[in-house]
Amino acid sequence: MNQFAKIFALSLAVIVVMAAPAAAADGSAISFSGAFGAGLTTIGAAYGIGKLASAAVESMARQPEVAGTIQISMIIAAALIEGFTF
Repeated sequence: MNQFAKIFALSLAVIVVMAAPAAAADGSAISFSGAFGAGLTTIGAAYGIGKLASAAVESMARQPEVAGTIQISMIIAAALIEGFTF
């Protein structure tokens, strides 16, 4: 398990443990879960688009002659990821 996964799992556990009493106090567990799900979706989409852009820039650096094709493919894929997120 890499360092990022460990930090993410620990952060997630702390958020859930700290938010459970607050959600139970006023009965807002449903709104909390919706906001939490939207946040996780946004983080996942940002991570995916970041990985996509990183790979595209790396491949453009290796093969500059096909940079235009790679850039168009990257923009289409990023738009699909963003559209799925919304």
